[in-house]
Amino acid sequence: MDVTGKVAIVTGGAHGIGRAMALRFAQEGAAGVVVADLDGEDAEKVAAEIGDRGLGVRCDVASDEANAALVARAEEAFGPVDLFCANAGVGVGTDPLETTEAEWDLAFAVNTRAHVYAAKHLLPGWLERGSGYWLGTASAAGLLTQIGSAPYSLTKHAAVAFAEWMLITYGEQGIGASCLCPMGVNTALFRGGADDIEDAPVPTQVVAAAGNVLEPEDVAEVVIDALREERFLVLPHPEVLTFFQRKGSDYDRWLAGMRRLQRTVAGAG
Repeated sequence: MDVTGKVAIVTGGAHGIGRAMALRFAQEGAAGVVVADLDGEDAEKVAAEIGDRGLGVRCDVASDEANAALVARAEEAFGPVDLFCANAGVGVGTDPLETTEAEWDLAFAVNTRAHVYAAKHLLPGWLERGSGYWLGTASAAGLLTQIGSAPYSLTKHAAVAFAEWMLITYGEQGIGASCLCPMGVNTALFRGGADDIEDAPVPTQVVAAAGNVLEPEDVAEVVIDALREERFLVLPHPEVLTFFQRKGSDYDRWLAGMRRLQRTVAGAG
């Protein structure tokens, strides 16, 4: 997947990793980049940075109808969509005892069901043309787990599974898929609303201590390389692969280590 001359949609594109990917795709010569975000004003600002090849769209990805309208808007502006980046995400909730039903619903709607909705409206055209590429943003939490938040861990695991399913099911029909699984990235979501990582919640501090905290632009560069090679796992933090391999090779030992980490976090909290 060389994005030069291609049409791409990036959800969650107004800020953080999504913004960095949208701008990087434009630098690579994408024919059109649709920046979709619930924050429509900032989505339009990112599109303005891109210029004539950019389009900002306010979109609530939790809505099936909004996903249909997003794909239609992109096709109307630039032609068939070649690359869809399901990047929008939310980090809400803690454990099942404290997480509200509304938080569970929001996590599944944005982090998981939005992927299903988008694919439903993309796949007919992709299968007819015999080409198309899916990039789902999950998280290292989708391969490992998330200390502190059950909704985030569950929904990000599901995002990885959906990207896997897409490639397994449609790979022989010309459809590609990758899954972006970063660890610590300097975004508002990662900082938990704090201005600085030093003031972020304890789980953020734990992730920051486990590896380098990257800038969104660093992640976008890794995405470009992974798309060119059509690698399924896009891992801006190489150590995530090591952790994942350890999990697979000795699950019980890995779980014991994560329980120790949980005790550390609980003590620090």
